[in-house]
Amino acid sequence: MGEVDPGFIQEPEHRPKLHTLQAEKIPVIDLFPITNHEVSDSSSIEGLVKEIGSACKEWGFFQVINHGVPITLRQNIEKCSRMFFGQTEEEKRKIRRDENSPMGYYDTEHTKNVRDWKEVFDFLAKDPTLVPLTIDEHDDRLTQWTNTSPPYPPHFRDIIEDYVEEMEKLSFKLMELIALSLGLEAKRFEEFFKRDQTSFLRLNHYPPCPNPHLALGVGRHKDPGALTILTQDEVEGLEVKHKAHEEWIRIKPIPNAYIINLGDIVQVWSNDAFESPEHRVVVNSEKERFSIPFFFFPAQETDVKPLEELINDQNPSKYRSYKWGKFLVHRFNTNFKKHKVGNIQIYDYKIR
Repeated sequence: MGEVDPGFIQEPEHRPKLHTLQAEKIPVIDLFPITNHEVSDSSSIEGLVKEIGSACKEWGFFQVINHGVPITLRQNIEKCSRMFFGQTEEEKRKIRRDENSPMGYYDTEHTKNVRDWKEVFDFLAKDPTLVPLTIDEHDDRLTQWTNTSPPYPPHFRDIIEDYVEEMEKLSFKLMELIALSLGLEAKRFEEFFKRDQTSFLRLNHYPPCPNPHLALGVGRHKDPGALTILTQDEVEGLEVKHKAHEEWIRIKPIPNAYIINLGDIVQVWSNDAFESPEHRVVVNSEKERFSIPFFFFPAQETDVKPLEELINDQNPSKYRSYKWGKFLVHRFNTNFKKHKVGNIQIYDYKIR
């Protein structure tokens, strides 16, 4: 059950076609040097920056441990997710999203896309969140997206808000490390997120699929934002494609670790020094699976383009700039309206 992520799908795909390996190759990075301030020193942080840079360059995907997020918060939101999705369809659909309110619950049956096998609940990091009213580049009007909070489970909103706060803290730490690995000032990316960011949290539920060879939990895609932080249960399913070997690598869950993947915005900001990875989710015929991604998105007025510090005569800009808010709204609109042209992608802004 489910729907494609907000315009994230690159192409239809139902059957896994490529050879899949286990995830021992995926980098696992210990964030202890930046989460334990009593022990951290410059040499350990320099080593951490090199690890992050290497993982971003080769994979765009890695796992982090000793990340500083309290285990109790993670346990609370995982329990909250299971309780919410355990309700009847009638109860969940009372807070389903629509064109005017894109946050909330949705599943395959009530959407135009049926390629994915999952159900979802979306919740904004900032409530309300300012976004463009239309995708018309000459229309500067703004509107607000707001959250919908279900009556069950108890304290649903408080639990999510506490968790989102920790996800934002971790996101800023990771963006600092990514900036340093690119030779930038540590706080270089902060200006894009400090005011009116458009980030949101998603609760995913993948029910057992009777024909797992005919469907995917989520088809092959790249995330359009800056960063995605994912927690998942013990049931495997997430796969990333190694860009050099063209192989799908299964991510083996590590208890209390977070899975990090770069989004398209970092690819553009870095002028292709780092690439956002293609990934997908395969389903299970016997076990249900739960995951919780946090999508770290900048403010709607952000002008996304390669950073000036990273371009020169030998390495000219590879992308034209685009307005993030218009890009985001276009992506969400495709969940409700059919467009005459394909979904917008960063390669549409590639300078040929």
